[in-house]
Amino acid sequence: MGRLSRAQLQARNRDRVLTAARQEFAERGFRGAKIDLIADRAGFTRGAVYSNFPGKRALYFAVLADLAEQGPRVPPPEAVRDGREALAALARAWLARLPLPDEPESARLTRDLHPEILAEERTRGPYAQLLKLDAILLGLALERLEGASGRRVRLAGTVLAALHGARQLSAAAPGFVEPFDVVGVCERLAGLDLGDWWPVLPWIPAVRAVDEVWAAPYAKDLLTGGSARLDRDGVVAVLGLNRLEAVEEAVRAGSPVTAILVTGDPDELAPLARLVVAELSACLREAFPPAAWPDVRIVVDQGELAAAFGLAEPSDDTELALRIGGGRVVLRAEGRGACHVAASAQEGQAVTAVVTPTGSQ
Repeated sequence: MGRLSRAQLQARNRDRVLTAARQEFAERGFRGAKIDLIADRAGFTRGAVYSNFPGKRALYFAVLADLAEQGPRVPPPEAVRDGREALAALARAWLARLPLPDEPESARLTRDLHPEILAEERTRGPYAQLLKLDAILLGLALERLEGASGRRVRLAGTVLAALHGARQLSAAAPGFVEPFDVVGVCERLAGLDLGDWWPVLPWIPAVRAVDEVWAAPYAKDLLTGGSARLDRDGVVAVLGLNRLEAVEEAVRAGSPVTAILVTGDPDELAPLARLVVAELSACLREAFPPAAWPDVRIVVDQGELAAAFGLAEPSDDTELALRIGGGRVVLRAEGRGACHVAASAQEGQAVTAVVTPTGSQ
C-alpha cells in the first residue's frame, strides 16, 4: 500500500480522535470526560488532539454530529395518507433515537447536549435559528404532502417543541416520558389551526446583473444524503447563521432551495448545525415519502465553500444570493431580502441557499 497523503493522514487521525472521544463521552459523560484520556485512547498526545479540535465542546459536538449523519438509513414510506399519519411516524422515528433507561452509555453520551448549548449566548442564538430552519423544513414537507394552500411552519415548530421537550425530559427524568402519549399528541397536532401566515418582506437588497462563469463546487446535502446539486440553474443563497430564516423567503418566492449553513465559530457551531439538521432530516426521511420532501438542500460549510461565492470573510449576518443560469452567474443580490429577490427574478427556477462561517478563508 502506498503512503498516505497529508490530507488522508489528517483525516485518519481526526477519525481516531473522534472514535476515542465517543468512547470517553459514553463512559464518563461530557463533564467527566478528559482530553488526556481521549488522547491516550487515540494513541496521541494532548497537543495532537487540540490540533484537530480547539476544545472539548467542539469535539463533543463533532462526535454527536457524526453519529447523527451516520445513523441507519431506513427506507422512506411509499405512501402516507395525511399529516396526522406523517407526524405520528416522525414522532416514532424521533423517539426511537432516544436512549432507553437501561442504556446508560447511550444516555451519558447525549445527556449534556442541551446544557452545553444553553451555557453561552453564542450557542443559544444560532441554535434557535437552526430550530427555526428545522421547523421550515418540516412545515414545507407537511404543505407538500397535504397540498395545503396555507403555511404549516408554526405547526411544525409546535411539533418540534414537543419532541425536543420529550428528549430533554428523558435525560433529566428517565422513565417519565411515555412515548405512545407523545406520538398521540404529535398526531393530533396535525389538525391544529394556528392562523399561520407569511408576512410581506420590507427588505430592499443591493442587486446587480453579472455574467460570470460558475464553477460549482461539490457539496453534500444533509436532507437527502446525496449531492446538493450546486450546478443546477437557480439561486445560490449564502447565509450566516443569524439569517437562516431567509431560506423560506426564497421558497415563498416560488423556488426550490439548497441551504449551506456556516457560522462565525466553525469549530463548534458548524458541528452543532450538522447535528440539528441531520437529526430532523433522518426522521423526516422515515416519515414522509420522497415526493413530499421539501425542495430544499442543506449543506454546512466548514470554510471550504466561501471563496467560491466571492466571500473572504462572511459573517453570521451575511445574506448573499447568486442566480445561476446555463452554468453562469447572471444576478448577484446582497443584504436582507437577497434570497427573496433572487428567487423572484425568474419564476420556476431552482434556488440554492448557502450559509458560510465568519473568518473562513
